[in-house]
Amino acid sequence: MTRPPRLMAGDRVVVVSPSGPSAADRLATGVAMLRDWGLEVEVAPSAGERSDRFSYLAGDDEARARDLQGAWCDPSVAAVLCARGGYGVQRMLEHLDWDEMRAAGPKVLAGYSDITALHSAIATQLGLVSLHAPMVATEVFVNDESSAEHLRRTLFEPEETQTLTSEIARPLVTGQARGVTVGGCLSLLAAEMGTPTGHPSAAGAILLLEDVDEKAYRLDGYLTHLLRSGWLEGVAGVAVGSWQGCEPVEELVRDRLGGLGVPILWDLGFGHCGSTLTVPLGVTVTLDADAGTLVLDDPALV
Repeated sequence: MTRPPRLMAGDRVVVVSPSGPSAADRLATGVAMLRDWGLEVEVAPSAGERSDRFSYLAGDDEARARDLQGAWCDPSVAAVLCARGGYGVQRMLEHLDWDEMRAAGPKVLAGYSDITALHSAIATQLGLVSLHAPMVATEVFVNDESSAEHLRRTLFEPEETQTLTSEIARPLVTGQARGVTVGGCLSLLAAEMGTPTGHPSAAGAILLLEDVDEKAYRLDGYLTHLLRSGWLEGVAGVAVGSWQGCEPVEELVRDRLGGLGVPILWDLGFGHCGSTLTVPLGVTVTLDADAGTLVLDDPALV
């Protein structure tokens, strides 16, 4: 995967909403924080919109895609930062011109949750590293200093964030493994299977998994689907983040994934949690479940 350039003071970034609408107050607060970092910030039109037909979408599919592609293909823009997740990325992916976006060259994409589908597309269609990271108009970004600071350092000083861990990280299955990071929100990974933009396989990957507000039986279904499809064949290791609002799933993950015979690191501290790490996707890492660490070979950004 190609690593995009890091950010510097004075760089121009665009905040987009590929999924759901954002709360105006949180969006304004998040944008102000980015400007305090020395960035020139533009908010895409649909970031403040709500679809007339479907209130869970930030404007219609074509408008959200147009905003994303316009920002990506603008040579003056260094990064595209998502305002929030929700739902809607998959509806707009077919409206993007991947040839045009590929010709625009690499730049940073940051977001998580529903943005998992966009991360997969950026990897499979453009071959780029992207950041599973807190979003501009979310509570974890505007209210948790450590989450925002970890993203800031990853964007501006990526050498400082090559070792990822949390105070509660522990092995679910012991061992060490090396591979390329793939993953994000489990429900989105399952939904992307078989699509033109989904990862065809997790072979050779360190798989990152997290989710939010799901019943145990639904998480069971997602994991079982990944297993039965063969998608998990050859996976090198698994790093598990948060399950905020989900029913208890530790025994479920052990039951469904323990038979893979690979190390599984539990509670790494990314995802829909009160304080979240920024985790690069598409980078080579060493997972040490016993030490509770994920260590990048190289900085996420060049």
